[in-house]
Amino acid sequence: MGPITSAHELVITRTFEARRALVFACWTEEEHKEHWQGAPEGSTVTFHEADIRPGGFFKLCMRSPECVGHWVQGTYVRVVKPELLEFTHCWLDAEGRSGHETLVTVTFAQQGTGTELTLWQRGFISAGSRNGHEQGWSSTLERLTAYLNEIN
Repeated sequence: MGPITSAHELVITRTFEARRALVFACWTEEEHKEHWQGAPEGSTVTFHEADIRPGGFFKLCMRSPECVGHWVQGTYVRVVKPELLEFTHCWLDAEGRSGHETLVTVTFAQQGTGTELTLWQRGFISAGSRNGHEQGWSSTLERLTAYLNEIN
């Protein structure tokens, strides 16, 4: 992969009023993930499978409000509990073929009694693709905020 320009990367930072171990668990434990994953707002996760460890994988299907399934998969590159998750991210077409792959790094930093989460996704082929992912991730993180407010 060549040099990354701003059109080819996305960085989102959010601060949650929850301890780092809990925010990390929300990303890695099924009992939490089922309550907040699914983007954009209005979508539902109809299938999810994951093996969260270096070399492990994930695959999920998000069904849009129009009942269209959108499949995504990836491989975990690094998992450092409770500090970091890094994984590939690739949409599948209607025949199940992999599209363009990006790399997502999520860091979890303790900030007093809260947690600062930074999501960095890089390797987009266009600004339009990056912008679509920004909307999806932002919606997902809003759902995470609401879920953490319920349980914390």
